[in-house]
Amino acid sequence: MFDVVFLGVAVVVVIVLLVILPSITLGLVVISERQVGVVIKKFDLSRRSLEAGKLVALNNEPGYQADTLAPGWHLGYWPWMYTVHRVPVTVIPQGEIGLVVANDGTSIPSERILGKVVGCDDFQNARQFLMNGGEKGRQLGILTAGTYRINTALFRIITADVAAEHDMSPDQLKVYQVESDMVGIVTTLDGRPIPEGEIAGLYLDGHDNFQNVQAFMDFGGTRGLQEQVLLSGSWNLNPWFVHVEQVPMTAIPIGYVGVVISFIGKAHEDISGVEFKHGDLVHTGHKGVWAIPLHPGKHPINTRVMRVELVPTTNIVLNWATRIEAHNYDNKLSSITVRSSDGFGFTLDVSQIIHIGMLEAPKVISRVGSVQNLVDHVLQPIVGNYFRNAAQTNTVLDFLIARSERQLEAAEHIARALRAYDVEAIDTLIGDINPPEKLMETLTDRKIAEEQRKTYQVQQAAQEQRQLLVRETAQADIQQEMVKAERSVSIAEMHAQAEVQRATGDAEAVRLMAQGEAEAIRAKGEAQADAYRAGAEAMGAEGYTAVQLMQVVGQNHIRILPEILVGGERGGSVADALLSVILQNQLKAQPPVSHNGHSAEAAPAIIEGEVGETTA
Repeated sequence: MFDVVFLGVAVVVVIVLLVILPSITLGLVVISERQVGVVIKKFDLSRRSLEAGKLVALNNEPGYQADTLAPGWHLGYWPWMYTVHRVPVTVIPQGEIGLVVANDGTSIPSERILGKVVGCDDFQNARQFLMNGGEKGRQLGILTAGTYRINTALFRIITADVAAEHDMSPDQLKVYQVESDMVGIVTTLDGRPIPEGEIAGLYLDGHDNFQNVQAFMDFGGTRGLQEQVLLSGSWNLNPWFVHVEQVPMTAIPIGYVGVVISFIGKAHEDISGVEFKHGDLVHTGHKGVWAIPLHPGKHPINTRVMRVELVPTTNIVLNWATRIEAHNYDNKLSSITVRSSDGFGFTLDVSQIIHIGMLEAPKVISRVGSVQNLVDHVLQPIVGNYFRNAAQTNTVLDFLIARSERQLEAAEHIARALRAYDVEAIDTLIGDINPPEKLMETLTDRKIAEEQRKTYQVQQAAQEQRQLLVRETAQADIQQEMVKAERSVSIAEMHAQAEVQRATGDAEAVRLMAQGEAEAIRAKGEAQADAYRAGAEAMGAEGYTAVQLMQVVGQNHIRILPEILVGGERGGSVADALLSVILQNQLKAQPPVSHNGHSAEAAPAIIEGEVGETTA
């Protein structure tokens, strides 16, 4: 039993001697593959010491040594002179970064807040870092994914695992991701001051999107807001150097263009020409209104230093009414209130259609600032004042009746006015006109009366057509009789003509006969006249006249004595005369021969003679 115990102790002693004795006698230090040997020198035989303010020795002074021990066996590091700390290698996982804080080096100048990047094999060569002027404090350089042998005496590495110990979030130690359809707006925290008159740092090339920080500093990069942006992707960014804000890309819809107003860029240089006096246009990349607009699509625009005004290139409809279009440019417009020449106030709705060309859009924005300003400060006064002036020269009813003429005049006037603003007026349309109700009643009554008159006219025309139809129908029905009548008329006309001819012949015959008789009478009269002259010459005028008178009495049986004679000797009276008349009348009714031998015709003559005598 004793032998076994002794044997075990002997083995332990041998092992201890094999391990400790080389370390003591030879200064052997063994570093494994996943370790870094950080050396601390305890003293120096020459009594050298580090300079004040130094932490890491470059010349074998006592203290932390700049050089580390790589994996393997190292001799000469006797424990009574050196202490070797075996620290694990620094591992930066995929998708993360490591920030570095240097514990030694020169001081950072006051104009900077981060230590510059020097050649030191990604902080794995402490000696080079110190000899090349590395600065103590937070470093611009970072460690990307990988394994590093870092002298932890000089450098403190901050990873996502220990971020909370340094008042940081683990996300800050991850590779920065800019999402798709997003833009990263960068603000740098170190660099030169921004020049006076600028609001952001100008675009610089050569710094690999802010990943090569030292190149950014060497090229004169400034701290603060930057013109350059980060596009979607992964970026190894030092969170102590840059702050990134993600904003959506600027989308230009179809039917629009984007006019860029840049507050930063190259020196302002107007290219609009002398004719355009209401603003300036510049080339792309210069400060001012860019002459070439952005086309439909998505654009990585830094909205902190640029503003994009969307300008519709399709027709824009603006309503002076209660209706508002989807573009919302006319949300401040309302029905136009006007006053007519006869003193009536009324409102009317107007729609104005305009078009802004793609190449004219920058001019419009340079002149008025935005499409909304164009509507509020240009179109509204032009359209409103025109209709107010037009209404004052017309009565309400005239304005209503001549609406189409007013609309054409308005379109011409507004188109002419908008051409001065590089805007095309497509059309002007008058909508509802709202005159006073009493006037509308008057106009309605007038219209009803006109329609009634037209109705009556149509009815009258219908009646006339109906009468014409009846007449034509009746005429068709009596056409045969009309033909017969026409033939009868023709025959009658022919008979009349024959009668006329016959009457003409008879008249001619009578005329000729009368002419003959007249000639005979004339001849007879002339002969009698000659006889009378001869008798008168022979018998004397009075004697011949008495003979001719007696001849006439005898030829014509003229009674010289009266038929009734009432004498006065026997006491005759008027009664006797009346009785004689009555007797005569009775005798006229008797046969022609009377009792006294006189004929019936002679009796009245005798009576008349007697009566006449009595009367005398």
